[in-house]
Amino acid sequence: MAGTIYYVAASQDGFIAQAPGPGEWLRAFGDGPEAEAHDSEFLAAAGAVAMGAETYRSFVAAPGSWPFGSIPVWVFTHHEFPGISGADITFVRGDVAEFHPDILHDAGQRDVVLTGGGNLAGQFLDSGLVDEMVVTVLPVSQGSGLRLTHVVEGIDPAGVKERSLGSAVLQRRYDLRR
Repeated sequence: MAGTIYYVAASQDGFIAQAPGPGEWLRAFGDGPEAEAHDSEFLAAAGAVAMGAETYRSFVAAPGSWPFGSIPVWVFTHHEFPGISGADITFVRGDVAEFHPDILHDAGQRDVVLTGGGNLAGQFLDSGLVDEMVVTVLPVSQGSGLRLTHVVEGIDPAGVKERSLGSAVLQRRYDLRR
């Protein structure tokens, strides 16, 4: 059954975002079989993607890094951004609950995938719109930044499924439909 899934990477010390910019610390883990398996699963599930301004900004700043092809992408932002050639992007401002039905419609029989830091995911979680959360824990310590606990606070850990993605990467899947 299609749903809304929040995919996020976290450091082993529990951070999901850090200065100087979103995703910089993730680049070290962008290659290899673990990353390829995660990316393939992520993209295969996605009928539509929702992200915030900072996540979108990271793609604009790295030309050629757009992984979503023609998958409809919804960017929640108060900023003006350029589009990306060949991409199906809708820029919106407002309450996530207002746009969620349209994003689900774009996704069809596949999942709506949330990606990026915790602000947008927190809004979806607070609105009760997230069905699952997939946290990929990478073997790196950040020491500071936005803590994963800021996003998952209050989530019942019962029913968490874990799997290994290679020798050093752990993935946790939280079922929030309970």
